[in-house]
Amino acid sequence: MKIAVLGTGIVGRTLAGRLAELDHEVTVGTRDPAATLARTEPDQMGNPPYGQWQAQHAAVQLGPLADAAAEAEVVVNATAGGTSLAALDAAGPTNLAGKVLVDVANPLDFSQGMPPILSPSNTDSLGEQIQRAHPQARVVKSLNTMTATVMVDPARLPDSHEVFVAGDDQAAKEIVRDLLRQFGWPDANIRDLGGIRAARGLEMYLALWLSLLGTLGTSEFNLKLVRA
Repeated sequence: MKIAVLGTGIVGRTLAGRLAELDHEVTVGTRDPAATLARTEPDQMGNPPYGQWQAQHAAVQLGPLADAAAEAEVVVNATAGGTSLAALDAAGPTNLAGKVLVDVANPLDFSQGMPPILSPSNTDSLGEQIQRAHPQARVVKSLNTMTATVMVDPARLPDSHEVFVAGDDQAAKEIVRDLLRQFGWPDANIRDLGGIRAARGLEMYLALWLSLLGTLGTSEFNLKLVRA
């Protein structure tokens, strides 16, 4: 499958690398490929420059946002949440129309310092904003409730745990479920929350996730659903 991963940060890299290992044809989309490859300093999170990662992942292509989206069957939004709408506009509505758009971003707002707040929240979500902005895209919110390494390798945690999908297009959710299975997620732990409105709860969980990150001292944890 041809998959575009929009975003060159650690989430985009982790998803793109794993998808390529699974024999998908992967292109990472960025605003300016030449500038992205020219960077020599670590990013704000301390990750090595993208060019260094790219040299170790020759199967993954790099291209402009619009080109990556145009060629793809599935588009993954792994951009920073605050820039996602602008990045998807740059990718082009025509290039997104009719395609499954997996939104893994969280709308973290750092304008007031740390910890970040969510904008929007409660009465809206980034997932819903993306669906409204691109009504012909088939938006599915998923994987935003965990760190990138757990997204692509759920077995690294010692117990069963959950991943969620939310979107208005059932067929699109089935395509995303299949990708999740390829990552190693058991069917029983892929929880369908219904329409894209459920993205509100998935994104608001980040407030708790950030608190747990601070107290646990690691990002490698996830939710487990227990019921009677």
